[in-house]
Amino acid sequence: MDFHALDRRRLLRQATLLAIGATLDASPAALLAQELHALEVACAGSMRAMTEGPLKLAAAKTLSLDLRAHAQGADAVAQSIVDGSLRADVFLPITATPMMTVLRAGKAETAVPIARTEMVLVYSPKSRFAAQFEAAARGQANWWEILQQPGVRIGRSDPRADPGGRNIIFMMMLAAKKYRQPDLVQKVLGDPLNPQQVGNGQARLQTGELDAGASYRISAISSHLPFITLPADVNLSSLNLHAEHPDLHLTFGERTFYPDPLAFYAAALGDAIDRKSADAFVQWLRGSEAQSLFRENGFQPADAAVALHA
Repeated sequence: MDFHALDRRRLLRQATLLAIGATLDASPAALLAQELHALEVACAGSMRAMTEGPLKLAAAKTLSLDLRAHAQGADAVAQSIVDGSLRADVFLPITATPMMTVLRAGKAETAVPIARTEMVLVYSPKSRFAAQFEAAARGQANWWEILQQPGVRIGRSDPRADPGGRNIIFMMMLAAKKYRQPDLVQKVLGDPLNPQQVGNGQARLQTGELDAGASYRISAISSHLPFITLPADVNLSSLNLHAEHPDLHLTFGERTFYPDPLAFYAAALGDAIDRKSADAFVQWLRGSEAQSLFRENGFQPADAAVALHA
């Protein structure tokens, strides 16, 4: 037995609990005496800040759970759950598509909506186009015209593996309709898998290596990047997107994707290591404490989003 490793883990746990106690104004001694149970949470990358921050701290105090986040593009996480390469207790994706992948594979029975967000256009404060984006944020310029200027560098994720990568394309499709610009998607994004854009993330917006990208509002807030609020008929906030725009779709190989409402879902997984704690956590996410945390961090209530079933 590696007693040095045990000591290191014990010290790490004590430091974590002391930090939790200070953040939540709880008694450090009480928390150190409290046994936290690990809960493995597979989640979309856009939920990482919450599962490693506010939700983690509150779940430790209220549920005696130590949330351990496994965050990546929601489609990739869903596939890892299905093929067994990732063992988790709870799945927290954004949009219905990755959750339905898990439900149809028999890995969960029901998923409940817990929050919503919307798409915004983020830009780098170090961009040479920053003044123009600031004007667009004030309603004094057209954001979709700025994006068409030569030299604007845009970053986005892989639409085959991440809902966020698809959502920027769907967002531009809706903008093309709204502003009657039939070539807007091609002019701004190029090919859906344009190698000059795909794979370039928000970290490069912070440094000024990129000028703009599309992001969930909650991600823009947590990253402290400036952003432009988009019209409701462009920002994918509608709960009836497919019915309103049945022509919008993306096809990669044998898979066809349609725009999904930007709702976050939670499901306790059937082979959860700790199913009792998983169920308790999912129920807690729907309760007043967690919902207050979501609101404080820029999320919108789930409203009329409905539960998903296999």
